[in-house]
Amino acid sequence: MGQPTEFDTTDAALIEYGRWLFTQECQFMKGVVDLDFLPPADLPEVAFAGRSNVGKSSLVNALTGRNTLARTSNTPGRTRELNYFDLAGRLILVDLPGYGFAKVPKQMVAAWTDTIRLFLAGRTTLRRVFVLIDARHGLKDGDREMMDLLDRAAVSYQIVLTKADKLTVAARQEMHAKTSADLVRRPAAYPGVHLTSSAKIWGISELRGQIAALSRDGIEARGQGKGIVMTDDAG
Repeated sequence: MGQPTEFDTTDAALIEYGRWLFTQECQFMKGVVDLDFLPPADLPEVAFAGRSNVGKSSLVNALTGRNTLARTSNTPGRTRELNYFDLAGRLILVDLPGYGFAKVPKQMVAAWTDTIRLFLAGRTTLRRVFVLIDARHGLKDGDREMMDLLDRAAVSYQIVLTKADKLTVAARQEMHAKTSADLVRRPAAYPGVHLTSSAKIWGISELRGQIAALSRDGIEARGQGKGIVMTDDAG
């Protein structure tokens, strides 16, 4: 049985390029706490942000087809690193620390917020931040604070609703419409809220395509694959 039709949001050329790109080698580069030790800004980057337990690690693993690529912390808010992954020498994936942690000291939350603010303001190769929202719960205060940071930094971001398989069709449609309405006056928000389910693999191919369009050479895929050479050589 295929995925529900509301998950079909990306054109075929981008889906194919995304399928190819995400079958290529994806290597963990490093985990960074101190921004002085960020990798060189040589390639386009996309980042994934979201509350603790929103399903961020599951989504990254589903995108790459690797069950253990993104590490999952058993305690929400414990992983404080920005984790960098190199996808075929064409795109860098950045797994940002989870936010919205009730059990973490306020000083740590403040330090994390400052680190992310500086990261967003200074990373010129950052093409887009994908902000993950649990479809069962919708936008929370922590999500809006993250969106405020992104708006102030003028960094493009897109909302991705996770765990959408947990909702009925009607509930999915309602949450999608409600979330979309919340973004209307957000200056840096990318139009279009993306529905996903890592468990069912719903919306994953479409999201791969949208991410791949931001990669090195990805712009060519928007022209129905013109100019794209899909080989294992990223050089």
